[in-house]
Amino acid sequence: MTFRTRLLLIFTIAVVASVALVEWLAIDATRRAFEQMEARRVDALVAQFRKEFARRGADIVRAVDGIAASDAAFAIASAPDPSAYYSEAAPMAAARGLALLELVADDGTIVSSAEWPARFGYKEDWLAKRSDWKAAGAFLRREELPEGMTLALIAVAAVRAGDRKLYVVGGQPLDEGFLSTLALPEGMRALLYRDLQARFAPEQLLGPGPRGPELEGFLSQVKQRRVAATRIIGAETFYAQPLNGYDGSPLGVLLIGSSREELMRLERTQRSYGLIAAVAGILIGMGVSAWATARVTRPVQRLAESAGKVAAGNWDTTVEEGSGDEVGRLARAFNRMTHELVEQRDRLVQAERVAAWRELARRLAHELKNPLFPLQITVENMQRARERSPEQFDEVFREGAHTLLAELANLKQIIGRFSDFAKMPAPQMQPVDFNALVSDTMRLFEAQFAQARVSPKLELDARLKPVNADAELMTRALRNLVVNAIDAMPEGGTLTVRTLVFGGGVRLEVSDTGQGLTPEECARLFTPYYTTKTHGTGLGLAIVQSVVSDHKGRIAVESERGKGATFRLDLG
Repeated sequence: MTFRTRLLLIFTIAVVASVALVEWLAIDATRRAFEQMEARRVDALVAQFRKEFARRGADIVRAVDGIAASDAAFAIASAPDPSAYYSEAAPMAAARGLALLELVADDGTIVSSAEWPARFGYKEDWLAKRSDWKAAGAFLRREELPEGMTLALIAVAAVRAGDRKLYVVGGQPLDEGFLSTLALPEGMRALLYRDLQARFAPEQLLGPGPRGPELEGFLSQVKQRRVAATRIIGAETFYAQPLNGYDGSPLGVLLIGSSREELMRLERTQRSYGLIAAVAGILIGMGVSAWATARVTRPVQRLAESAGKVAAGNWDTTVEEGSGDEVGRLARAFNRMTHELVEQRDRLVQAERVAAWRELARRLAHELKNPLFPLQITVENMQRARERSPEQFDEVFREGAHTLLAELANLKQIIGRFSDFAKMPAPQMQPVDFNALVSDTMRLFEAQFAQARVSPKLELDARLKPVNADAELMTRALRNLVVNAIDAMPEGGTLTVRTLVFGGGVRLEVSDTGQGLTPEECARLFTPYYTTKTHGTGLGLAIVQSVVSDHKGRIAVESERGKGATFRLDLG
């Protein structure tokens, strides 16, 4: 990814993130304000419901207490046979404005019922379970009517006549008429669920508006927990207030629904504005990034191109310094760097030439000194034999000639090694089976392995395919690695040569169990004329590196003192 693209991406992300954050904060603030306003409206409506509930309850209590205090109620309570008054409840209820009224004897027998006269003689055992009904005030209770069960707000009063008692039970049904008395703000509705059956009954949910099946689970949860709760269902927020009877059992639920359409419209509008702002921000970001590209990335691109030229070897490259800002200072620093690199290169080349000639002279002197000393001694012995013992000269001459020829051969071999390194031929590429090359090369060292007490071990990858290489040069490199490994194990050991599939080519590893190398020795190991051996030209591993380099491959060494070494050669 280019710097220009990254800059555009950064600007775009920054603008979009800023717009998204502002939009999220605005939507969150709007939602919070709406929810606070909605909570206040719900609280006001609940307070209104409770006030209306209390007002109606007070009216019912007054009406029931008035009936209980009447002479007619006292006459019924004191009558030996109250059955003669089975029709008295209806006119009493009408006179007091009650829809429900029952007169019940102290044994629980209904004397008269205004809402269902046929219930005369039925039992109302629940009345005897409490003695202080006056303190209970108005409360909710399921009431049975000819058309079915209903939920009613009722009150109970007791009339005493000597040792007899008459219960006056009166009230009003809690129905849609009760809901119609609530003053509902726009966008809100009130519903009343009357829990009259064991299972959820949609027909018992009173009030305007749609009634989806999602309300069933919500109502069940409120009934089970008996605490107020809030839930968002569709486009409405519902507040549920449980309604309990005098004994605490759940008898109904007041639902207040508040429409979220206004909030949803506001959020859609804010999202639209946010999208417009994001698109505008992206366009602005593209414009700013284009300007920044002209201001920043073009000089940086020229610097990158110049750096590429320097990396390619053109160290005399310079860039236009131009402005006096950070980019201009960077350009001036780059020009100073290239100028110093040129100077350092010249000094380094000169120093390397001197060091290379000195090292070559040292190595040649070291290598040539060893055979020259025996040559000198041999010639001096022959000269002394000629002067002092002419009769023994022939024997000394034969021995000296043999020594001279051996040392001259040694000199020729040394000169040949240096000559071979100087004349490394270019590789002739052709498909090479490295498994076969390794096997053939290792067979050549069988006698040397036995003499050096070295155990060879081959680990050849059968999946290996032929790789383009120069078989002769690779054999030469492998031989040098094997000889190097044998020399590293003067007391014997194990030499492992393995081939592996590596990428699209081959990996060749030569491992020994010898003395190992230090990190400093590993760093200098492939330097020409460097050797860790007492005797040697230091050209073996340099030749290996030269062969690998000519094949566009890589060579590396892994070693630790006392734990052997592994030379790894990779060819693509």
